[in-house]
Amino acid sequence: MKSFRKDLWMDVPARRGYVNLTPDVEQAVRASGVREGLCLVNAMHITASVFINDDESGLHRDFERWLEKLAPEKPHAQYDHNRTGEDNGDAHLKRSVMGREVVVAVTAGALDLGPWEQIFYGEFDGLRRKRVLIKIIGE
Repeated sequence: MKSFRKDLWMDVPARRGYVNLTPDVEQAVRASGVREGLCLVNAMHITASVFINDDESGLHRDFERWLEKLAPEKPHAQYDHNRTGEDNGDAHLKRSVMGREVVVAVTAGALDLGPWEQIFYGEFDGLRRKRVLIKIIGE
């Protein structure tokens, strides 16, 4: 069985944002040489997410509004976590809702995604460098 690993580094210039990782993950699958297997894409930071959905700007704005209703950033004092000196309690909750990672089948050397599906990095406490792990295994 083959195994391939690649790190992507994210520098989102705002506190929150979404980055389409699909082209980077497709390139990693090609580089891996895996024809049949699995591809894990994992946010390696507790205030970031990896998820699959449609690449549509209206939907991304909907995510932002919905997540702010669920876990508003301010007032910071509403989160016990922020009593540690942090101001990102909301980002931890948003990550919990949006998920840590995705696993996608690799079939015939390509990501086996459904119609309109794309892989995204969700940033909920940006303005600093963060890492995404791509791990591909198979034959």
